[in-house]
Amino acid sequence: MRYAFLDEDAKKEIRRATLKAVAIPGYIVSFASREMPIARGWGTGGIQLTLSLIKEDDTLKVIDQGCDGSVNAVNIRNFVTSVTHNETTTDTLKATLIQTRHRIPEEPLSEGQILVFQVPMPDILETVEPDTYKARVMHANADYSKLWVLLYEDTSLFGDSRISNRYPVIVENRYAMDPSPIPKYDTTKLGNSKALQLFGAGREKKIYAIPPYSDVKPLKFEDREFKVETFEDKHCKRCGNSGVFLDQVYGKDGEINYYCSDTSYCDKTLEKKGK
Repeated sequence: MRYAFLDEDAKKEIRRATLKAVAIPGYIVSFASREMPIARGWGTGGIQLTLSLIKEDDTLKVIDQGCDGSVNAVNIRNFVTSVTHNETTTDTLKATLIQTRHRIPEEPLSEGQILVFQVPMPDILETVEPDTYKARVMHANADYSKLWVLLYEDTSLFGDSRISNRYPVIVENRYAMDPSPIPKYDTTKLGNSKALQLFGAGREKKIYAIPPYSDVKPLKFEDREFKVETFEDKHCKRCGNSGVFLDQVYGKDGEINYYCSDTSYCDKTLEKKGK
């Protein structure tokens, strides 16, 4: 059985597309998305990036909404290890290759790490321009007036943007980019990251990237603060963490509890407390 499932020609083609994406930060590159033993829309773009980049000495981490133990994360991890036999970890700092669905780990990433995002819809302009040809022309001309109009309408009617995830960003002062459906809380982590960030959309056959130390800013008006989710008076019921992204969970009696979205960070906190 070949290493990492994909044939060498497929890996080369994906790597070439990835190199172009890295060379032009935020630019959407087409690639020949392969058939995978998983339905399109369930992370095939991220899996193909991971399989084309993983090496024998890499340590893999897979998370779904910050959780290492969710069905999506476990199944993808099991598939990748079944075709590579690479080591896996739940520790963010020990992983060299991290595949994620819609979250960025709480612990800052370091140089040499690669963060691979699973992306459902790669082009942020599809929210305002359904014609793909017109959208490509708008990207070419850096014409993002329709996005600005969308933000203006929200701001004038509601005082702020209603976009809670997949918030548009500008990469290196050039391309408007879809950061995948990460929460606004994670948007500010995209900029000046030490890790290489790659985005793969298998169903849409697109790859794009944010190289390390790139300038990434949320699209916003100069006189408006970029507001993210806050959990000022909340803490994780399991480990006691505050100041992190928390998931809201309803108990059997209707009680609302909060837990760390990043399960690895939660586990580390418990270990430090000796629990």
